[in-house]
Amino acid sequence: MPAHPLLSGPGLLRVVAPLVVGVGFALLWQFGVDAAHVPPYLLPGPLLIAKALATHAGTLFGALLMTMKVTVLAFAASVVLGSATAVLFAQSRMLEMSLFPYAVMLQVTPIVAIAPLIIIWIKHTELALVVCATIIAVFPIISNSILGLNSVGANLDDLFTLYRASRWQRLTRLRIPAAMPYFFGGLRISSGLALIGAVVAEFVAGTGGQGAGLAYQILQCGYNLQIPEMFAALVLLTLAGVALFGAMVLLSRLALGHWHESAMRR
Repeated sequence: MPAHPLLSGPGLLRVVAPLVVGVGFALLWQFGVDAAHVPPYLLPGPLLIAKALATHAGTLFGALLMTMKVTVLAFAASVVLGSATAVLFAQSRMLEMSLFPYAVMLQVTPIVAIAPLIIIWIKHTELALVVCATIIAVFPIISNSILGLNSVGANLDDLFTLYRASRWQRLTRLRIPAAMPYFFGGLRISSGLALIGAVVAEFVAGTGGQGAGLAYQILQCGYNLQIPEMFAALVLLTLAGVALFGAMVLLSRLALGHWHESAMRR
């Protein structure tokens, strides 16, 4: 029976190497703050952060669930809107040239500048947070998907023309399969941006109470100089971002691993 990819040499190295680096960094961090006698309100050590995480686990994990709910909803909306927009643009060069610059303008506009307006316009706070996060996360899917749809090989395109393939056949059997690696690359970027967008929107909204996300917890900890608790919330956000990226990598390999060279060679 062949070994599982994660248990083989390269697969095991991908798992062990980051763990070794992370543990080494944590040890150096703890040794540095202890040796320099750094006050906890300036830079707490990993042990103090772990203690704060254990002490406030209920509050922090509850806030994480709220932030992840907004993130997942925004990411799902980005996938639907981004994919549909990319397919629409790919059908008309004139339409892409006319509307794509506005997608770029939406991407480069700082979300902190327009988030207050969105929160005012949309009375439902959670929906406003999802809209803000979607604005940040949708562009990589549009951009990558358009690039993939337009990257069909000339020989394959000529072959479909030779066999008089319809526009629908050309789209579903040629252009969409060719765009899949680019699409999944966009998913990896968009998943992280959806989390960033959710956190930024929560900062701007300043929502509290039982529906507060991790961003609100970070603000409150900063105001009260609860620095270890603030770092614990930041650790949870970081781990959530890594988990989202890992999920997209796994999804990409499951979708492409049996037929596309980008996944088969890894």
